[in-house]
Amino acid sequence: MMQNLIGTSEEDDNEEMGMDVKGEDDEDDEEKNFASDIMVSAEGGLETESNDARFQHQLQNQEQPSTQGGGTRRSRPLEEKERTKLRERHRRAITARILAGLRRHGNYNLRVRADINDVIAALAREAGWVVLPDGTTFPSRSQGTRPAGGVSTSAGASSSNMMPQQTPPSLRGVASGFRSTVKYNACEMRGVFVPTSSPYDVSSGSQSHSSSMVGGGGERIEDHPLVGGSIHAINNKQLGVINMKCELADPDWLLKQLRVLKSINVDGVMVDCWWGVVEAHAPQEYNWNGYKRLFQIVRELKLKLQVVMSFHECGGNFGDDVCIPLPHWVAEIGRSNPDIFFTDKEGRRNSECLSWGIDKERVLRGRTAIEVYFDCMRSFRAEFDEFFEDGVISMIAIGLGPCGELRYPSCPVKHGWRYPGIGEFQCYDQYMLKSLRKAAESRGHSFWARGPDNAGSYNSQPHETGFFCDGGDYDGYYGRFFLNWYSQVLLEHGDRVLSLAKLAFEGTCIVAKLPGIHWWYKTASHATELTAGFYNPCNRDGYAAVMLMLKKHEVALNFACTELGSMEHQEERLAALSDPEALIWQVLNAAWDVCIPVANENSLPCYDREGYNRILENAKPISDPDGRHSLSFAYHRLNPSLMERQNFMEFERFVKRMHGEAVLDVQV
Repeated sequence: MMQNLIGTSEEDDNEEMGMDVKGEDDEDDEEKNFASDIMVSAEGGLETESNDARFQHQLQNQEQPSTQGGGTRRSRPLEEKERTKLRERHRRAITARILAGLRRHGNYNLRVRADINDVIAALAREAGWVVLPDGTTFPSRSQGTRPAGGVSTSAGASSSNMMPQQTPPSLRGVASGFRSTVKYNACEMRGVFVPTSSPYDVSSGSQSHSSSMVGGGGERIEDHPLVGGSIHAINNKQLGVINMKCELADPDWLLKQLRVLKSINVDGVMVDCWWGVVEAHAPQEYNWNGYKRLFQIVRELKLKLQVVMSFHECGGNFGDDVCIPLPHWVAEIGRSNPDIFFTDKEGRRNSECLSWGIDKERVLRGRTAIEVYFDCMRSFRAEFDEFFEDGVISMIAIGLGPCGELRYPSCPVKHGWRYPGIGEFQCYDQYMLKSLRKAAESRGHSFWARGPDNAGSYNSQPHETGFFCDGGDYDGYYGRFFLNWYSQVLLEHGDRVLSLAKLAFEGTCIVAKLPGIHWWYKTASHATELTAGFYNPCNRDGYAAVMLMLKKHEVALNFACTELGSMEHQEERLAALSDPEALIWQVLNAAWDVCIPVANENSLPCYDREGYNRILENAKPISDPDGRHSLSFAYHRLNPSLMERQNFMEFERFVKRMHGEAVLDVQV
């Protein structure tokens, strides 16, 4: 299968050509239109001499006038058809020899049924030009400015000095460097980081990280963050990479996206491996076929991979355009025991991920939730051992909750939440209540074994509730007990999963993702952070304990929200007492205080220079006296809007700056 994507043997070419020639005998006048889309393979090249002779012989015979009256006039349409067929076969034979020579001697990755457009595009890229999937062509940065023509469809960032020019551009990329902001997406776009023996060695790590990503290209003067894109698995009705049968949905489309991204120097790609796809039908029956093909393509294109172990469902939140549920067998268990899912005070279940209350409960056909996650991670590590050994998979992100983030699903859109609501506590399934009851009894106050009854609803504001208002119950004896227990459950869940992830992926850089919950940050209670599990009111640092837990397992931090803080939606943020800059400052400093590497990704679509500048400021703080910066940045997500000409050119400019290249500050 891969040969059909990345180039094939001469025998395969011969077989394809045989099929082409056989099919031509049944064609009619449509042959006259083939010149615009010539499909060729190598067998035509083997038959060239006989085809040439037959072509000349037939032309001579057809030029002979008919001796019978009116015969020439009646046979002329048939003669024209035969002449057109012979000319087309002759043209195909010539093209087949060209393609065979390019494959054999030029190291061009041409598919078997390549047409003349593929040949022209390959030659143009070899000459240093950028060719987009829709045919838009312009010089690379080394050849000066591009013409005013449009840029369309899809792109990512990659660096020309990452690999030799002979290799065609590929998927979504990642830029090199240590600690300066992936996913990225898909495809979303996310950053890929190549660690040294210790990802915490800030003094020496950055140099080796950069060289690892650069590969065969030239040396970089200084280290810069990796820039990458992420890829989503999606169903057959959506444009994507892996479908629900764990098959590569559209290899040709995928290769085009990878080539475009490679052309602007993205370093690698981020891929979500969905639990609901690979273990869909029965416990411990894994299907990795589609991911294996995808990873092979990425390896052939000499890109790096950052893989996300996604133990949550996709769909139902803002930005989700596909639906990937949890495994079917888990859903069956949930129908008979709905308490395996997070539950709000109204009894509504949230199937986005499993409740942390069953981390140690054997309710999943004899296994605990932690064992289920571990078995899946071990299967992945064994299945893709070669990709770990040769360094293609350079980072593993571990899904720890909804959207892969370490947080409670406190703001579910499916239950009516809308920004800037404070959300609700998710602790009302029987297993979480059991844990709360045990904590209350150990404290000597069994009547505290309940959730707050005055914390409002999903779309409440802090001042409207008795629990979160200034001087509210959140800062009373019961409030502090409850919030401490609620946040401790979050920390214990992260600790359990990451301890097993470290066993499964020993020697590989592991990363955990935190959300950027910035609304109501300027209030005393920080209500939205509290319902999400971060005990971070104005008089307490709720992120320090999280960073210590990550440090314990030598896990890097992936933090969204780095593009926020611009003037866009400023009125909404003022009304929600939002302060993304202060949140970013607190989280990054909490991580850097314990020497945790930080990766970044955007939480909202970003197409303008102001947003990109904000990302750069947070990824590579100019004023930091220690020169600390993020290890990677993942762009989330690649979509048709990004591929519009002006947006794409701004994105390419951003990738250059993330790589440390000097660019003119001229508006596109």
